[in-house]
Amino acid sequence: MPVSESAITVKKKRKHRPSVAVGLWLIKRIERALIRYSGVPDTPFSDPAKFAWIPGLESRWREVRAELEEVLKHPEAIPNFQDISKDQVNITTDDRWKTFFLHGYGYRMDKNCALCPQTARLVESIPGMFTAFFSVLSPGKRIPLHRGPYKGLLRCHLGLVVPGTPDTCWIEVGGERGHWQEGKCIVFDDTYRHQVHNDTAYTRVVLFLDIIRPMRFPGSWLNRIVLAIMRQSPFIRDAVKNQIAWEKRLGEA
Repeated sequence: MPVSESAITVKKKRKHRPSVAVGLWLIKRIERALIRYSGVPDTPFSDPAKFAWIPGLESRWREVRAELEEVLKHPEAIPNFQDISKDQVNITTDDRWKTFFLHGYGYRMDKNCALCPQTARLVESIPGMFTAFFSVLSPGKRIPLHRGPYKGLLRCHLGLVVPGTPDTCWIEVGGERGHWQEGKCIVFDDTYRHQVHNDTAYTRVVLFLDIIRPMRFPGSWLNRIVLAIMRQSPFIRDAVKNQIAWEKRLGEA
């Protein structure tokens, strides 16, 4: 798979940061212990019926989309993903994957939540919600194969604007192909290598959620500790600073 020069630079920097290497080594071993206590099977996709909060979210998807439509009227106010999370330069370097954050790793983006109050209240009612944002993929955008950072979270996508057909707009997780439907959720484990294609002439948007993986004790206790540590990591704290800086620039424009 081709890798951009910027991505190579980031990877080289990582190799020279011993703390990152040690952290990744430790996370892998914690994941092996945690999965024994998981409340859902260790599979690429999970059955949405296992999550009691999903029917309530799906029943109000039109309210969420209505607020999304207001956000999309001002595309200049929606940053590229890598503008907020610099680590994303490994998988995207153009301006065709944009993100409008409501919550990020436990940090609330108050200005964005104020612009989408119904959506903010809805996602804040979800047990274990850790991250929530609108994920906007431009026509023709492809996100290459990659792996998420930690198995203690599961990912949920609520389809809001889904163009094309399952053959032209899809997600593949662990070699299994899935696709979005407007008003429906898919749940998956992003630590399985996954990729996304929007091979249509239209924009695709989902409400992107990271939720704490349901676990039995003591796995649930250990997972909370790991997530609290991750929340204080330089990668997360820098992303929050970037979001705040972006909002400040918009306010000055």
